[in-house]
Amino acid sequence: MASLKSLMKDTIIYGLSSIVGRFLNYLLVPLYTAKLAVESGGYGVVTEIYSYVALLLVLLTFGMETAFFRFINKSEEDPLRVYSTTLIAVGSVGLIFVAAVLLGLHPLAAVMGYAAHPEYIALMAACVAIDAFQCIPFAYLRYRRRPLKFAALKLLFITLNIGLNLLYFLGLGGHDVLYIFAINLACTAVVTLGFRRELTGFAWRLDRALLRRMLSYAWPILVLGIAGILNQTADKIIFPHVAQPLDGQSPHAQLGIYGACVKIAMIMAMITQAFRYAYEPFVFGKQKDGDNRETYARAMKFFIIFTLLAFLAVTAYMDILQYIISPGYRQGLRVVPIVMAAEILMGIYFNLSFWYKLIDRTIWGAWFSGAGCLVLIAVNVLLIPRYGYMACAWAGVAGYGTATLLSYFVGQHYYPVRYPLGAIAVYVLLAALFFAIMTYTPREWPQWLRLSINTACLLAFAGHILYHEKLFRR
Repeated sequence: MASLKSLMKDTIIYGLSSIVGRFLNYLLVPLYTAKLAVESGGYGVVTEIYSYVALLLVLLTFGMETAFFRFINKSEEDPLRVYSTTLIAVGSVGLIFVAAVLLGLHPLAAVMGYAAHPEYIALMAACVAIDAFQCIPFAYLRYRRRPLKFAALKLLFITLNIGLNLLYFLGLGGHDVLYIFAINLACTAVVTLGFRRELTGFAWRLDRALLRRMLSYAWPILVLGIAGILNQTADKIIFPHVAQPLDGQSPHAQLGIYGACVKIAMIMAMITQAFRYAYEPFVFGKQKDGDNRETYARAMKFFIIFTLLAFLAVTAYMDILQYIISPGYRQGLRVVPIVMAAEILMGIYFNLSFWYKLIDRTIWGAWFSGAGCLVLIAVNVLLIPRYGYMACAWAGVAGYGTATLLSYFVGQHYYPVRYPLGAIAVYVLLAALFFAIMTYTPREWPQWLRLSINTACLLAFAGHILYHEKLFRR
């Protein structure tokens, strides 16, 4: 129980940095949607480019973040040698990537549909290479259990990013998408300076034998990561190429609407990410203590409980949260609960994924994520032309649902864990009931009455958690 409390404490710190950071970053959503009109497709460009960034980040870290945690926790390995080998490997790949992009910049930009703006691609390449390198010192902070510095550096980036965006768009009256990417690169570079202590004071040495073993462990993680990130970004990459103009809106304009509304649903991604930051070192560290399957089962249960609570909280106050985005973008708000459901499934899938990492059978993760990715891509390609961005939202549910079910049933064969399925089912059904009440409350009723009903449902769900989980009882 003490170890679970330690996990919860670290999750809270990581979560606060993630949630506060994302909340502050939300200030940019009304700014961008106000300055970049729907018809211009500017926010659609931002959504698409950052989708490529997310995919490239997985490629440029190539599973080494997880491999780092696996090998640095092995008693026979020298932690600093594992760290320096990982830094050199990821840093070298990043430098090669940037050089290759710059050498073939114009043809690459043309293929991506940005022949008129190759500078977008150049800035994206530099930014993602630095981000990939930063993943390793950030992982080292997690290994050393230094969540406060981790949080401080994350918030430094957000603060700088918001400040410079406000200066450009409001202070200088700008409206060029290019400066969004340029500001991001500048802020990423500044944060790198915060890793001075994590990047000095030890010998930078590449252990080739160690690297080969790490790569052998990491390559299925890379496949898993590619499939996993495609589950999050493929819709936004595919959409401009298969969507049809609708109601006078170009595919990029529609993508901008979808991307803006998805931002509201990202509170689920924050919780999942915060849990992951704390859970990965926790799982590999607990392996030293022996079999802890009961702890893993309880962690899964509490993850589901609190993500359902967050789901209901966003649903309850959608009438308020909608003001995050400009009126022209609000026509897409119906995707929010669907995208949040997909994020919950993604979090469950991540929590299930530890079993094949602990037994060094990461290839299973590649198969599961690959299957989910194929389902998601198929749904997007087949249904976007007819249903637009609604198909994107449901494709996420289909893809993550497929991967989750496969991981659960195969995992029960190789590394069985007795999850409290009955208790979890009660929470899911109760959340579904309250969601239905919130959703089908007549829209013509006064807003204060609807918010009161929603708040009552939310409090009832929270009360059920407190009573049945005995969180505040000795």
